[in-house]
Amino acid sequence: MEHRRAKDQESDGISQKDVESLDRMSLSDTSATPGLSTAGGSKGKNTWKPKSIVTLALTLLTSSQAILIVWSKRAGKYEYSVTTAIFRVEALKCLLSFVALYRTWNSQGVTEDNRLTTSFDEIRVYPIPAILYLVKNLLQYYIFAYVDAPAYQILKNLNIISTGVLYRIILKKKLSEIQWAAFILLCAGCTTAQLNPLSDHVLQTPIQGWMMAIVMALLSGFAGVYTEAIIKKRPSRNIYVQNFWLYIFGMLFNLVAIFLQDFGAVINKGFFHGYSFITVLMILNHALSGIAVSMVMKYADNIVKVYSTSVAMLLTAIVSVFLFSFHISLAFFLGSTVVSVSVYLHSVGKLQQQK
Repeated sequence: MEHRRAKDQESDGISQKDVESLDRMSLSDTSATPGLSTAGGSKGKNTWKPKSIVTLALTLLTSSQAILIVWSKRAGKYEYSVTTAIFRVEALKCLLSFVALYRTWNSQGVTEDNRLTTSFDEIRVYPIPAILYLVKNLLQYYIFAYVDAPAYQILKNLNIISTGVLYRIILKKKLSEIQWAAFILLCAGCTTAQLNPLSDHVLQTPIQGWMMAIVMALLSGFAGVYTEAIIKKRPSRNIYVQNFWLYIFGMLFNLVAIFLQDFGAVINKGFFHGYSFITVLMILNHALSGIAVSMVMKYADNIVKVYSTSVAMLLTAIVSVFLFSFHISLAFFLGSTVVSVSVYLHSVGKLQQQK
């Protein structure tokens, strides 16, 4: 799921959660971004196709992520084991990282920076973000007992705030006035989108849903900032190697979660009990989302990711109208618009800092 969001993880703003850790690939690709995203010249003409493809892929994957989770339910419950599904996502990401690393070995050879063999001092830092992402990913499933898919797409942008504040506290990075203004707008937009004029309750999402969203944002933000600190400690280290070890620990901790939460069901019914075609699509979606974000950061830029996130919120709402009879109220439309503007302003503020 979106594990690696060291710069992202919104799918999610500074880094966008879920994620996911593969987002961290953009840190090593930053030097290539300006040339690849140049509007004019032959280089810009040669890259418009990959930019368009990865942007479209990210938009579709992001917009369908929450829908697939909700759709995978039967009578309001998950018939499959959530912990096994998360384990499968981690295993698939680990496999994809290894395949990418194998291609690197074929093209560049095995070097000190891309070999898998390593020391205990290097890998001992990965369990911390792996545990944080595990808890965050579990919450990502259970939050849908309190929110619908469109509301989730909006609320998960709260990790922009948590990541920004943690950047300021942990990495001592200053935030611009534009970014602070974007934080305020983001809070206002999330609240506006949740207004419920047809009920005595002011907000549609109950307090449990808000608390889950806030905890998810904090976990995603801290994991992303911590992971970025790990990368910067040894920037020459191949990103696929770092992802590989992070996913290995993610798989190990997910096995522990399976044993603690779903051991009886897995033993009696099997590892894949309750899986459907939608469940398989959901697992593929979460695994590929992190790759799509990293590819956007490689072939395009952060602004493109912002546009994808904003369009994804709208697409999720439209599809939910047909699948789940979701009602797009004026409050939701205005709130999602404010959220989109705030995400854009935050991105602009970040780019101004980098200049």
